Amino acid sequence: MSPSTDPPAGGVPEGPAEGPVRPPRAVLPALCVTQVTCWGILYYAFPVLRADLVADTGWSSTRVTAAYSAALVVSAVAGLAVGRSIDHRGPRHLMSAGGVVGVVGLATAAAAPGLVVFTVGWLVAGLAMAATFYHPAFAALTRWHRGEQVRALTVLTLAGGLASTVFAPLTDALTQTLGWRGALAVLATVLLTVATPLHWFALAAPWPGHEDRGPGRDPGAGVPGSRSFVLLTVAMALSGFALYGALFGLIPLLLERGASATTAAWALGLGGAGQTLGRLLYAPLSARTGPGVRLVAILIAAAIAIALLAVVPGPVTLLVALAVLAGTVRGNHTLVQATAVSDRYGTAAYGRLSAALALPVTIAGALSPWAVAAAATRVGGHTAVFLGLAALALLAAALARRISSVDTPKEQART
Repeated sequence: MSPSTDPPAGGVPEGPAEGPVRPPRAVLPALCVTQVTCWGILYYAFPVLRADLVADTGWSSTRVTAAYSAALVVSAVAGLAVGRSIDHRGPRHLMSAGGVVGVVGLATAAAAPGLVVFTVGWLVAGLAMAATFYHPAFAALTRWHRGEQVRALTVLTLAGGLASTVFAPLTDALTQTLGWRGALAVLATVLLTVATPLHWFALAAPWPGHEDRGPGRDPGAGVPGSRSFVLLTVAMALSGFALYGALFGLIPLLLERGASATTAAWALGLGGAGQTLGRLLYAPLSARTGPGVRLVAILIAAAIAIALLAVVPGPVTLLVALAVLAGTVRGNHTLVQATAVSDRYGTAAYGRLSAALALPVTIAGALSPWAVAAAATRVGGHTAVFLGLAALALLAAALARRISSVDTPKEQART
């Protein structure tokens, strides 16, 4: 999926442009649409159709979930190359190709005669995730909207938070009507007709050059090995494991508490609306707090939200409300990760540094669905598993509190 060296339409090179470049108007609205589509299809559809898939095929739920987790691991590893490529060449060719690769992966999984081919399909889809999810989009907006990236990232993630709200109920309806294979086929068609054309035509503007060399900004040399970066990475990885483990455990948790499959799917979708609310709240939170305080507060909120889902037995309407609360925290968590690099190290090496941060975070999030499913099978339910996830989020908050004490003088100046 390496980007082509051919110039985009009109003969404008995709490589770094000379001098300041105004943000292209089409980029932000196009990425809003494609993030809803790509996340909704490649990420949120799976937990909705998993139960029907297992019932239809007889494949082990744990092994099916492991195939999906492996796709997320592939996404994390491939994200390193994606970040470097976007830093130097821009996002157009890579993100456009990602949509096509996603279609191939979904089509392979939909037609799979057995678990091995199904797994291969999701591994291919993992490459598409690396090229189309938040991290390449964040890198694009951070460079094109330099100086106003928080606003652009907030708008993008507000839209992206609707992915589960739109696609969880849609996937449930498609699965009930067409079965899981038919649902994947329809979703693959939507991905092809929406994501690839928008990426190709909207991301054709010149790619701005590096201009972020102001006082207190570190272009990224040696940053991944610093103690503060390691602590930040571990805290984000643990909290990501907890939040996304709770996300994938939400439907079976609600089923255990007496909810119908459709109600559980809607709860997952409404959690996406909660993410949108969380992202609306992030801008005022960012204006009133420093990066360190903000990070710790969000991780403590994550621990509380997950613990409440574990200990509150019902009724279902209250559990749905708690799912929205957990979604609100996830919305904040996404933005605090998106801005962590630029807050501390500037934007010159944003693609590379954010990919280095995202690698362990995404791997942790990738392992969490499989780990939650396996742990729930072993202990006979999801209540104890959710308590364990809450404890991990609390540990992440404790580690985040230590970041400011080991920051370099440049990092302290920015915080």
